[in-house]
Amino acid sequence: MIPAFRSSLNPNSNPNPNFLLQLNPSSFIPASNSSPHRRRPNIYSCSYSSQSQAMTVSNCSTGSAASRPVPISTAADFESQSNPHSTLMVVSFYRFADFPDHANLRKPLKELCEELRVSGGIILAPEGINGSICGTRDSVGKVLAFIENDSRLKGLRKIESPVSPEEEAIHHGHTSSSPLSAGEDAPFRWDHVRVKLKKEIVSLGMPDVSPIERVGKYVKPREWNALISDPDTVVIDVRNNYETRIGKFKGAVDPCTTAFRNFPSWVDDQFELPKADSLKQQSGGSTELKTEWPERKKPPRVAMYCTGGIRCEKASSFLLQKGFEEVYHLEGGILKYLEEVPEPESLWEGECFVFDKRVSVEHGLAQGTFKLCHGCKQPVSDADMETPEWERGVTCPHCYSSKSEEEKERARARQRQFDAWGIIGGPDKGRRPTSKDDARAKNSNKLSSSL
Repeated sequence: MIPAFRSSLNPNSNPNPNFLLQLNPSSFIPASNSSPHRRRPNIYSCSYSSQSQAMTVSNCSTGSAASRPVPISTAADFESQSNPHSTLMVVSFYRFADFPDHANLRKPLKELCEELRVSGGIILAPEGINGSICGTRDSVGKVLAFIENDSRLKGLRKIESPVSPEEEAIHHGHTSSSPLSAGEDAPFRWDHVRVKLKKEIVSLGMPDVSPIERVGKYVKPREWNALISDPDTVVIDVRNNYETRIGKFKGAVDPCTTAFRNFPSWVDDQFELPKADSLKQQSGGSTELKTEWPERKKPPRVAMYCTGGIRCEKASSFLLQKGFEEVYHLEGGILKYLEEVPEPESLWEGECFVFDKRVSVEHGLAQGTFKLCHGCKQPVSDADMETPEWERGVTCPHCYSSKSEEEKERARARQRQFDAWGIIGGPDKGRRPTSKDDARAKNSNKLSSSL
């Protein structure tokens, strides 16, 4: 139950100004642009404005439209229009659970997805499951039902998103020359499924932080505005800087992290956290760390949000472990908020970055305007693609200065493969040659085409 917030009727209220004065001033010192995946810059520096820009859709990120055949409607297209169960959808899901035998699920889950032509990415770890998949409503439903057959994974937290008619037409009319058939450099592929085994389903690097044991209080999207409008609430964006750059909630504090693993360091730096000085004995014999806070240093009420809610599960568990008492997080994340809260009532500004081919979404989960730089996996606008630093498939203004000439040349070679065949690696990608002669012929074709 959320407490009554004194300023809940004022949607323009900002977070507690006294808290903002406590933040390290270096958090707001501009720094040079850098790729979030290449090196670890000062995590307390930002190099961008928090305001998003209005842009129009561009085809630059997938190559010239004139050089690619337009997919022809197939029987599947007409079937999807007449049968809602065959319409494509994207479902993001996760579940924290005690799952030590997670590796046993990998093979049957991957085989089922391939059989049903469900694509996307799924992570299995000892702490649970996390995934984003695309397919027809029936096929996706079968995959999710298979996962929830394991009682430990029942109650998956799910967010459904529609697929645009253009993307659906390309999916059904898929050929090796289709723009969406290439995805080796993209975080999500419509034509391929990956089921990976990892140590964590979302990497914080702190194994003692367990959302299975305790998390913050969930806040429904319809109740979120009242919470974050209260001046005594500190609103924290738990995402990374390449995500917050294109959109965030009004008045939210941006940690400017380049990876989720940096979040604990940011908390330690920004809050004056006393050390635990006693152990509280619980009924049953177990002990719990107890932190004594001086009244003047009492931590504020914190409300956190992320894309789909999974990072907030760990972040809220971490803050509770640190001694924070009032920790809230947006249930279902930004995606659920954009789905349920009408735009006129919304406190969201800009677009939401998503880790699939859509790149970004707007209110109602409509397709956004940003494209993806395949050199650094960051969202780029039409304005970005007009700069000298933009080179399709190679660099953008956000990664140009951090890439060596050798890295740029490798990216250009990959882009030439894409331009020639519509897929990274050539037309035989994923297929086993029938003979040594076929293999030599294909390798020869690759070599001649790349020269």
